[in-house]
Amino acid sequence: MKTRRGRRAPALVIAGLCLVATVGCGTAQSGDDVVTVVVTETAGSTTKASTSTAGDRKLSASFAALEKTLSAPVGLALVPVGGGDVVTFGDQTTGVAWSTSKVPLAVAADRANGVTDAETSAIVNSDNAAAETLWASLGTPAQAAAAMTAVLREGGDSTTTVPSARRRSEFSIFGQTEWALRDAATFAAGLPCLRGTTHVLSLMENVAGNQQWGLKAIEKRTSSVKGGWGPTAGSGYLVRQLGVLTLRDGRQVGVAMSTQTTAGSMEPGAAVLSAVGRWMSQHLAALPAGRCAPAR
Repeated sequence: MKTRRGRRAPALVIAGLCLVATVGCGTAQSGDDVVTVVVTETAGSTTKASTSTAGDRKLSASFAALEKTLSAPVGLALVPVGGGDVVTFGDQTTGVAWSTSKVPLAVAADRANGVTDAETSAIVNSDNAAAETLWASLGTPAQAAAAMTAVLREGGDSTTTVPSARRRSEFSIFGQTEWALRDAATFAAGLPCLRGTTHVLSLMENVAGNQQWGLKAIEKRTSSVKGGWGPTAGSGYLVRQLGVLTLRDGRQVGVAMSTQTTAGSMEPGAAVLSAVGRWMSQHLAALPAGRCAPAR
């Protein structure tokens, strides 16, 4: 398991912030025991949190055991909402975004045009024609790409850039965005804290049956998800999911996962990611979770 450590707080604020961490954790309901968190100061509107490393090796070993039972390689990245360390598992690290890119697209279009039927269809049904309508509503391809990229930056993804030219003639421009799992999970963790994302998250919570896998395999927990899938440039099929998982005490986790199968359809990959979701349900207490900082 790999981690990226968060920025250390200045010494003068650590003592006061410890009280915030203690109060913020509270007592969770059965099934989601609270893990130790370290809260650090940020200049923005979010509070960063990172899990204690005490159980890291055990969690990593458990995921390694899961991988041996799966029919395809998999990757998983987790980030506490509010910001913090990226925790990664597996050997899949990047790939094209496919329809997970419809999330920043929908946020950009919602801000530009308000709520539309196209936004609902693009997220809930993963409708490609509706997503192309949202893309066109943002102006030229260069303007649309810039608007989406700006949403990614606002969500904490400082690396990914949405292309403005078609990379594969038969597929959308935005769907072929190269999106590393760690960057996607960072964006997912920032999503609940961004201005004007409540509607998009509610659509993601109520996706149609073609996206009821991955995090949706975790029973009795609220999750907002967006799936993405499509054929690789060579052979096989890439299946991804972007999401936010809410624990019983209200803390949340930004999630990105992917798998690449040798099959020619989405279903085998979706089954693999559902197995990852079920694995997460067995380790809810160890997931790196957090909350958005209160507005000032």
